[in-house]
Amino acid sequence: MNYDIIFILGEKYFDHPLCGVAILKRLLEKKGYKVGVIEIPKTSSDITKLGKPNLFFGIGSGAIDSMLRNYTALKKERTWEKDKYKKELPDRAVTVYSNWVKEKYKGTKLIIGGVEASLRRFTHYDYWDNKLRKSILMDTRADILVYGYGEKQILEIALRIKEEKSLEGIPGTCIRVKELPNDFIVLPSYDEVVKSKEKFCDMQNIISSNKNLAQKTDNFYILQYKFPKYLPSDLDEYYELLFKRDVPENMKGFEFSVVTHRGCIGNCNFCSLKLMSDEKIVSRSEESIIREIKYITTLPHFKGNIDDLGGPSANMYGMDCAKCTNNCIDCNKLNRSHSRLINLMKELRKIKNVKKIFVRSGVRYDLATDEYLNELKNHISGNLKIAPEHVGKETLKAMNKDKGNLDEFILRYKKLDCGGLSFYFMVAHPGTTQKEAEILAKKIKELKNSESIQIFTPTPMTYSTCMYYTELDPKTKKKIYVAKSFAEKKDQRRAIKFDKIKDFE
Repeated sequence: MNYDIIFILGEKYFDHPLCGVAILKRLLEKKGYKVGVIEIPKTSSDITKLGKPNLFFGIGSGAIDSMLRNYTALKKERTWEKDKYKKELPDRAVTVYSNWVKEKYKGTKLIIGGVEASLRRFTHYDYWDNKLRKSILMDTRADILVYGYGEKQILEIALRIKEEKSLEGIPGTCIRVKELPNDFIVLPSYDEVVKSKEKFCDMQNIISSNKNLAQKTDNFYILQYKFPKYLPSDLDEYYELLFKRDVPENMKGFEFSVVTHRGCIGNCNFCSLKLMSDEKIVSRSEESIIREIKYITTLPHFKGNIDDLGGPSANMYGMDCAKCTNNCIDCNKLNRSHSRLINLMKELRKIKNVKKIFVRSGVRYDLATDEYLNELKNHISGNLKIAPEHVGKETLKAMNKDKGNLDEFILRYKKLDCGGLSFYFMVAHPGTTQKEAEILAKKIKELKNSESIQIFTPTPMTYSTCMYYTELDPKTKKKIYVAKSFAEKKDQRRAIKFDKIKDFE
């Protein structure tokens, strides 16, 4: 077959809405394009198996940055026996795949996207090199970078390449140019941030997906066009595409998951979600979610259970607001009633041939109302998962997770007789001393049901990573304590001496 577009992917492709490339492929095919996928190529010859595309190659490493996938928080190579991923793709996979395309198909349009490209679109601290690296556009020499969710962008890119038009000005993309256009906010340059950690903090304070940004790097400017507006009707269209819902073995248990919304208003400093979209919640319509579940019930391999109903935080469905640019979670106008979500969950329980609808996505406990928890009783399998991340005051402040009262929530949850709780925590985040690690250890012993302890890994472009690299609070420029040596990170982890807790590095 002569393909219009060929995606090169650093993970197994599966025809399911939890696979980002599957959504793009289905959507492009709906518009009449012929789309091929090459998964986990081992050599440059592997990318030639489908020939040269008429329009472009699209390259991504998958749902996880290749360096995070290949190495632990202590920079040890992950092994098949210990981790659910073996090293199937090269380090810095997007760059490697891009260079293979440049080698084999000179002059072919090259589009990069996904997590690895999105979070390396400007100068960024690379934990594995322990230095600042230039925009991935410089290393790959790609024609354009798509950041965050890419449905609107990929359709516009395909149309423009087909019509031989310029790729400049597409919302949700980044490009390299020689001249700085008007109406762009200029970030400190690559040379400036390499020389000054305070300038790196200045850059971090400006970065947002909601702005047109530019950064001078060598003789180029890296331009970011602000993120496009996605509407509930867009999400309805994407998630109602008729996927086969085939999943690889490591995704069993998520085969019949249903995404209710995109975005997260939690604004955690260690999280990259706000760098991937516009920091607001976009919820699907109730009618669309009902239609999708009714479609799932017709599939021959459906056994009666919806594996998960949710999003980044399951109980943020319906908390849409586009009235201003303020942080929603701190706004007193935010609708915290959960009424829309509660009504949806009650309606879904009425659907014929559905035995149980589980909520396995994490829940933001500081937002959860008693009314929501009472409905949630019908949707929990085992324990409800929550992620306090820490209990030390200074650490929680550095994480921007110092909202809510964990002890008060636990008492309320038990009083409502909702079932058990399991907890996720993190050590060695900037702001965490050994004393705070011991406070956490004492709390974990009291809780008795902590599911995993994660050692903080600095990932590109997050606020916490800026703190880790600079050892400064980016806003105040005041010093902040950072555990940088492997020995100290291990000491913080060892303070929690419980065999049953899983290490997740």
